[in-house]
Amino acid sequence: MASASGTPPEAARLSVVEGDITRLEVDAIVNAANSELAPGGGVCGAIHRAAGPELAEECRRIGGCPTGEARITAGYRLKARHVIHAVGPVWQGGEEGEDDQLAACYANSLSLAERHGLKSIAFPAISTGIYGFPLERATRIAVTTVAREVAATNLEEVIFACFGEEVAATYRKALAELS
Repeated sequence: MASASGTPPEAARLSVVEGDITRLEVDAIVNAANSELAPGGGVCGAIHRAAGPELAEECRRIGGCPTGEARITAGYRLKARHVIHAVGPVWQGGEEGEDDQLAACYANSLSLAERHGLKSIAFPAISTGIYGFPLERATRIAVTTVAREVAATNLEEVIFACFGEEVAATYRKALAELS
């Protein structure tokens, strides 16, 4: 069923915000995590710094997460109640299953959000920083996967939190292509 704007209802729940993911008031923010779930650089480091040392301690107790999967923790000092740690693939040229692994990050994060009764979630551009995944390709995978998977959840809001105008513009373009 289409909304008044002609977009499917699941697409209406998707939006793009340029800014700091750690400041969003949502049920969960997604961390572009490493497989050890250890504090790192980029968005991962920012989330750990904003959440406080308790986040790193809970992550140590979890003991890691394979590429393509996700784990959930408390949000501690963040405005978000939870952090979902999704381990994206390191870009190897596109012939090592990176697309499927990246899609799995988004799908598994949404599944965790659903299992925990969450209503809102914010994603960063997983794997596009130091992991080297090409931005446009990663964005297309993120947007199409989330648009497909969110329909099977009770999530009311999905935000793509973008660091910088170039990333935000890429996400806006991919969302516009859905309709």
